[in-house]
Amino acid sequence: MKRNKFVVIGSGRLGSNIATKMSEQGEDVIIIDSTDDSFRKLQESFSGYQVVGDATDLSVLDNAFIKEAKAVVVTTDNDNVNIFLAHVCYYVFNVPKIFVRLADTDKGKLLEGTNIKAIYPFNLSLSEFEDLNEGEEEL
Repeated sequence: MKRNKFVVIGSGRLGSNIATKMSEQGEDVIIIDSTDDSFRKLQESFSGYQVVGDATDLSVLDNAFIKEAKAVVVTTDNDNVNIFLAHVCYYVFNVPKIFVRLADTDKGKLLEGTNIKAIYPFNLSLSEFEDLNEGEEEL
């Protein structure tokens, strides 16, 4: 079975932007969210598929072709759900690339021993601020 899908779970601001960007780059993108209304955040250039459902339900993941996923990005607004889904993708579906958004940096310990990569928006924002601030000091 060829793994050629890019699955995004959570159509909030981060998830919808990642889904749109990957779609624009030619990836076969499937985005999952529990509410149909959340897909309004997708940009007009998004050309992938939308699946409405609870991603913690394995049948929803099956319907979203998770077995064909080469990468999954989990971006719901709940760290515990995100960790659970990342582990399901890793242990049950053997997805090769998994990225998970976490607000709590301490929860990253739960990903040790896996190939799951954590995205910490707080750390990214702080780092970006520091880079911007250093640029201002040089002027």
